[in-house]
Amino acid sequence: MDIVDFLFQLALILFSTKMLGLLARRLGLPQVLGFIVAGLLIGPAIWELFFDVSGGGIFPILAQNPKTGEENYYLKAFAEIGVIFVMFSAGLETSIKDIKDTGIVAFVIALCGVLLPLGCGFGISYAFHPEWGWHSCLFIGVIMTATSVGITVEVLKELGKLQTKVGTVVLSAAIIDDVLGIIVLAIVLSIAGEGGTTSPVLEAINPDGNIAISVLWILAFFVFAIGAGVGFSKLFKLIEKKSPHTRRIPILSIAVCLLYAFVAEKVFGVADITGAYCAGLVLSTNHASAQYVDRRVSIGSYMIFAPIFFASIGIKISLANLTLDVLWFSLAFVAVAILTKMVGCGASARLLGFNNKDSVRIGVGMIARGEVALIVTEKGIAGGLIESQYRVIVVMLVLVTSLLAPILLKLLYKHDDELPPPTKVITEEGHVE
Repeated sequence: MDIVDFLFQLALILFSTKMLGLLARRLGLPQVLGFIVAGLLIGPAIWELFFDVSGGGIFPILAQNPKTGEENYYLKAFAEIGVIFVMFSAGLETSIKDIKDTGIVAFVIALCGVLLPLGCGFGISYAFHPEWGWHSCLFIGVIMTATSVGITVEVLKELGKLQTKVGTVVLSAAIIDDVLGIIVLAIVLSIAGEGGTTSPVLEAINPDGNIAISVLWILAFFVFAIGAGVGFSKLFKLIEKKSPHTRRIPILSIAVCLLYAFVAEKVFGVADITGAYCAGLVLSTNHASAQYVDRRVSIGSYMIFAPIFFASIGIKISLANLTLDVLWFSLAFVAVAILTKMVGCGASARLLGFNNKDSVRIGVGMIARGEVALIVTEKGIAGGLIESQYRVIVVMLVLVTSLLAPILLKLLYKHDDELPPPTKVITEEGHVE
């Protein structure tokens, strides 16, 4: 594909994602949904129902030409950088101190919010597709574990409830939830066998795909990430002290992010997004630098690369492959994903001493899915764990939960803002006050 053709496609993607992102925000929805819908509109999903788009060309945009098998390399490269930057930014925004402060309560809620969806996701996948291997069934559960706290945070801010005990627990539990989900994803991708790893090193030391060796090698990555992270953290503190808020800090931070992503996938067989997230987590320990770097990285990420990544998800969707079986599975998947989060997080909160209303609020606050679920799905498709036609089930989940979570939260907090009628007091003079 000619690079000049891609320049037109790039302009089309950026314009459409911006317009539909703004529309989504006006409707009270996350911009991510607007980006995905933009991809649907400019990709083959709708147009292939009326026209033959297999010839390629510059419009509609194709992720892959079905006739020639030629891949849109530029779109793939920009999207990959986008997802790495998104996860790097997520790591930078993660506060290890906040996780420590909420202690065991947030951890238990997050753990239950991971284990129940993971188990039920495996069960529903096996019920619908017993022919799938256990890796694929377990991966569906991994998709269900992700939580997008961004939507919930915005609603709680609007209601003035973010600084309450419920708001703090939901925020911390969602962070821990994503950390646990990423660890599970790393394990599943590494032990999945054929397509589950791209690490020549792991293939050399573990040619037979022994699960125990794969898990130990994953743990070795986290040891490496922490060990190297201590050195990088000290280096950045030194740079920050000598040259605060200079351009070299974000440039070096991006270099560390890309290095972690490369080493994670090529050496340890762990997904590159896990490496990018760990890089952000390491640099977040230097709070002043982390905020500065996050602001600078977000400029490039959310102006160019992230919209291309999320639009590429819509571009890759094909409604021609949406069979009745996929549709029924999608509906069951969405229902189970919502219920397991509500039950897992809400019930554990109740057992930990929260009252019924606050427990339900915590459960509802954890149902929203967003960027992480989409990212995890793309990695699973690339690793051969599920077929690309099942991408639509996660898009449906993100759409439904993004609409449902704000509505339910506002209803649950509605009566808290209603003041009781004033009490009438009769004075000695007979006046009513």
